[in-house]
Amino acid sequence: MSFEKPVFDYAKLQEGLCRKNDIIPNEAYEKYNVKRGLRDINGDGVPAGLTNISYITASRKENGVRIPQDGQLYYRGYNITDLVSRYSRSRFGYETLAYLLIFGELPDETQLQDFLDALSAARHLPSNFVRDVIMKAPGGDIMNSMTRSILTLASYDPYSQKTDLPNVIRQSLMLISVFPMLAIYGYHAYNHYDNLGSMYIHRPDHTLSTAENTLRMLRPDQKFTPVEAAVLDAAFMLHMEHGGGNNSTFTTHVVTSSGSDTYATIAAAMSSLKGPKHGGANLKVVDMMDDIRNNVTDLRDDEALDAYLTKMLDGEVFDHQGLIYGMGHAIYSVSDPRERVFHSFVRKLSEEKGRSEDMDLYEKVQEIAPKVISRKRRMYKGVSANVDFYSGFVYEMLGIPKELFTPIFSIARIAGWCAHRIEELVSGGKIIRPAYPSIMLKKELPGL
Repeated sequence: MSFEKPVFDYAKLQEGLCRKNDIIPNEAYEKYNVKRGLRDINGDGVPAGLTNISYITASRKENGVRIPQDGQLYYRGYNITDLVSRYSRSRFGYETLAYLLIFGELPDETQLQDFLDALSAARHLPSNFVRDVIMKAPGGDIMNSMTRSILTLASYDPYSQKTDLPNVIRQSLMLISVFPMLAIYGYHAYNHYDNLGSMYIHRPDHTLSTAENTLRMLRPDQKFTPVEAAVLDAAFMLHMEHGGGNNSTFTTHVVTSSGSDTYATIAAAMSSLKGPKHGGANLKVVDMMDDIRNNVTDLRDDEALDAYLTKMLDGEVFDHQGLIYGMGHAIYSVSDPRERVFHSFVRKLSEEKGRSEDMDLYEKVQEIAPKVISRKRRMYKGVSANVDFYSGFVYEMLGIPKELFTPIFSIARIAGWCAHRIEELVSGGKIIRPAYPSIMLKKELPGL
């Protein structure tokens, strides 16, 4: 297979035709009243369905006027702040909330233990799967590696195409259980074959939590501290669900509505999450902060930071995209509740790791950046740090390589995807098919 000449030359030659014939002018969206990105000018999503799994709010209305307020996130009716506060004291916070998302109720001790036993029983890969699938054609894009593994798992499942509820629940629990293995083993294969590093294939310990096993399988010595596991567990809880409208979860609903199988559905969600506009934001924040350290002489000087962030927003420095990463969200304005909850965990880990000065810099940028953005940009709503502003910093402190940042996100979000797939199967019934008005001009064939 050729990835270069002559096909590449032909593609470059034809690029102009695509740009000429596929461009949709901005005024056409206004003419046909089409909300680009399925969001209106205020950032509100166009309703495309209903969900009973989570609820997000960032404003209230008074006398018909929208008033921004602190963001709130609820899982099955429970405030995420309360959930993390209670279950971060448990070793199995993520698993407890996975039960809540999938089944709609918090488990009692017996139900939680049965759920943990079911996850444990499913936490294994088919014989030789690591050798024959994960180690074959490894690469630095671990999301692609995981997606290939997910689709291949269907070949080992004699009931892969059945979409009855018990079978989908079984498949969901299996995928939740093996996602850390697919991610970590995929990285180790890449690190060995591409980076010429050592390869470690540690089997999961069935007595440990998802967070603990993730750290255990990643590290050569399989060791981790209680603080490290608690912070990663909190990150999993905060990233596991965020409404039906986010790109990857909406993808889950769309593909499920077509009648497709669980493996294809989750592979589609993975393909959505890997996009840098969705799941890759935390990596951009880490790169941005490295750039700030390298180019601002005195990191304690607020005026110097303000000036550099202004240049960043003007597209003069860093990646020249005119963005301050980790700032702003499609829904939240005053605050992202996940960031507020996560902040204390990040501070605690930074102290354990001797990274308090780096934490101070993150907090300074978090304080200054919204002021710069409001000064330079027309704002329809407020702007604040989102959860990804800190998540990459946490993964870095945990020794998680950058190639695994988005896969770690997927390890958390698989529970939410599975919950939404089940909801669509139970409550959907119609294939999701929005309208795309055509602005095409009719033409006559030449010579007729």
